Amino acid sequence: MNHSSRKLARQRGRVHAITAAIAVAFAALAAVTPVQAAPDFQPGGPIEATYHATGTHPVTKRSGIDCCTSTGESYDIWYPADLGTSGQRHPIIAWGDGTAAHPREYDYLLRHLASWGFVVIAPDLTSTGSGAQMLDALAYLTRQNDDPAGEFYRKLDTETLGAMGHSQGGLGTLNATARSNGLIKTAVTLEMPSPALCSSLPALVPGQNVCDIPAGQISSPVLLITGTAAPISSVGTTGGANQVIYDALPASTPKFRAELIDASHNDIQGQPGCTTFGCNHGVDGYLGYLTAWFMDRLRGDAQAHRVFVSETGELLHNAHWTGQQTNID
Repeated sequence: MNHSSRKLARQRGRVHAITAAIAVAFAALAAVTPVQAAPDFQPGGPIEATYHATGTHPVTKRSGIDCCTSTGESYDIWYPADLGTSGQRHPIIAWGDGTAAHPREYDYLLRHLASWGFVVIAPDLTSTGSGAQMLDALAYLTRQNDDPAGEFYRKLDTETLGAMGHSQGGLGTLNATARSNGLIKTAVTLEMPSPALCSSLPALVPGQNVCDIPAGQISSPVLLITGTAAPISSVGTTGGANQVIYDALPASTPKFRAELIDASHNDIQGQPGCTTFGCNHGVDGYLGYLTAWFMDRLRGDAQAHRVFVSETGELLHNAHWTGQQTNID
């Protein structure tokens, strides 16, 4: 076996080890593959209902033609088909996949955000924990905004950037935000693994401890979301991912954490109902408030902001949610 073959074998070995460890963690989530959930979701508040509805923009997707991250992956991009209408410049959201997942598995969610006027870019990468490729994605679209020959020329708001990720991608979101020097204006995490589970796995990104998040360096607003039926996140405990990160963020950082009742680890991958294991209901329960958060933080939407305000915020009083905590005025 030559050097290249041995290196490839070692890389495959690491991937198999990670996949096996994660498979054990997921085993309790479901014994069978679920069928598509019935479309019976009803928003728990009027503001949630507003942003749960599809936005006004038709959506286009580019897949596999935009390249490349610093490690060679291409990007998938969801964006309004009427890009730049009336001189509008669109905020950008970088997406981070969960371990072993691909952007297409989150198509419904990311397409929904694009319908509200956001341009969403996702590196096609199954190990997103460092956040490096998410920063690459934002830099890529910034360059595209400056390219007179490109579709995005002068149509993007490159000063208004967000990041969001699922599971390991949530780790990547926070790592990218902490290291962005304020470039990322807001961060959203979904179903992050608990610190205990995260540290027990083989290196999610070889040579890097992506579980050691420098939360104290984050000043941009953060939304921490998980489901109550997601044991990987150890919800409802002092050692749960959301509680640990919430407490580690500076007191001056606007932050909100909440748990969607009976949502499991992969409900966020719903299309919109469940098509994979670890999914109880699908993505509907997330759509309204994730959209509202980005509308608030990246577009200054006053109605959306009212969802998250201490004491009176709609999300604090929505019967579909529990474990809410916020310092937002």
